[in-house]
Amino acid sequence: MTREGSLRIGSRLEIPSREIAVTFTRSGGPGGQNVNKVETCAVVRFSVRDSRSLDAAQRARLETSLRSRLTSQGEIVVRADRYRERSRNEEDALERLARILAKGLERPKPRRASRPTRSSIEHRLEKKRRRSRTKRIRGGEDS
Repeated sequence: MTREGSLRIGSRLEIPSREIAVTFTRSGGPGGQNVNKVETCAVVRFSVRDSRSLDAAQRARLETSLRSRLTSQGEIVVRADRYRERSRNEEDALERLARILAKGLERPKPRRASRPTRSSIEHRLEKKRRRSRTKRIRGGEDS
C-alpha cells in the first residue's frame, strides 16, 4: 500500500494512486503552537462514482453499503490526524480507506430460514394458555 503505486483491496482489486486524492490540513486539538503552523492532518478522497478501477457491480455494491459514508458527489472522505507526522497520517488514512472499501465490497451472508424447536412452540402456547386463563379469571362476569 504505497502512495506511488496503488492501493490493494483484498486479492482482486487494486486502485491506482491517481484515483485517490490526498490533501493535508492543520490538525485540531492540543499540541501547542506547532499545531497552528504545520499541516499534518491527512484527508484522503476516493470517488466511487468516477473510479475506473471498479466495475459496475462493485460500484453498485459500494454505493449501497457505504451510502451513509458517501458525499453527495459519491466520494469517500477519510481524515487522519492520529499522528504528528504527515507520512504516518497519510499511511493511516490509506489503510482505513482500504478497510472501508474491503468491508463495503463484502457480500452479505445470505439469511437461512430457521424453524422454532418443538419445545419452544409448546412453551409459547403454554404461556398463552396461562395468560388467557389469568385474564378470564380477572375479567369477572362480563366475559
